[in-house]
Amino acid sequence: MPELPEVETVVRSVAAHLTGRRIVSTSFTSRFVTPGSRAKLTQRLAGRRIESVKRRGKFIVIALDQGTLTVHLGMTGKLLMEGEAGEHTHGVFNLDDGRLLYHDPRQFGRIEWSPGTPQRVARLGPEPLEISFEEFRARLKRKTRMKALLLNQAFLAGLGNIYADESLFAAGIHPLAVADRLSKTRAEKLYQAIRGILTHAIQLGGSSISDYVNARGERGWFQMEHRVYGREGQPCANCGRPIRKILVAQRGTHYCPHCQKK
Repeated sequence: MPELPEVETVVRSVAAHLTGRRIVSTSFTSRFVTPGSRAKLTQRLAGRRIESVKRRGKFIVIALDQGTLTVHLGMTGKLLMEGEAGEHTHGVFNLDDGRLLYHDPRQFGRIEWSPGTPQRVARLGPEPLEISFEEFRARLKRKTRMKALLLNQAFLAGLGNIYADESLFAAGIHPLAVADRLSKTRAEKLYQAIRGILTHAIQLGGSSISDYVNARGERGWFQMEHRVYGREGQPCANCGRPIRKILVAQRGTHYCPHCQKK
């Protein structure tokens, strides 16, 4: 699933093209991607002006002159400014200058309109690149395993499996460490690791480990710098011992048992 760096990359690649454009017409073909009445959604969007395109957590939030359009890419969703519509194109936005396509083979993504901020977005926690260390440390005061906590979107918005694993490794923290037992020093190391890794991943266009691309169809490059994610059995970049994989919060979790301590 695209995480914060991937979604931020998509937003940056479409914002300049979409802001100020008017939606002439739309068409949607998936009851999963666009639940509810597709005809009503099409009517609501016709003639609307796009005022801004921003990211909130893993969501793309498109502010219109009336209402808000929210896009979640799910597992395989893509927003593309170029290319032709095909079998897996489940959303077409015809603009007064160009068009935007939404592709999603597995149809786990969502395109939804709401009069204001959607509840799923309103419930999100702070942005990792905006939260202060003081607030971050205060939010750690709970008896929860660190990997599970980092995946909790109400704790921080935008982190997923890839960047939780990479951040914990960079901070030397075991995924099963209990959050409220972290010392101030270790908490600050994790805080800085999260911010540094997310910033660098955005600079490299995110991680393309399956079919993720930005709105121009370009792949990201941060997967070339993964230290633990997807490297089960391979030598740790720090100590040379094998990377292990366990299940935490129902998610495959990669870590180095030597370098990461509880």
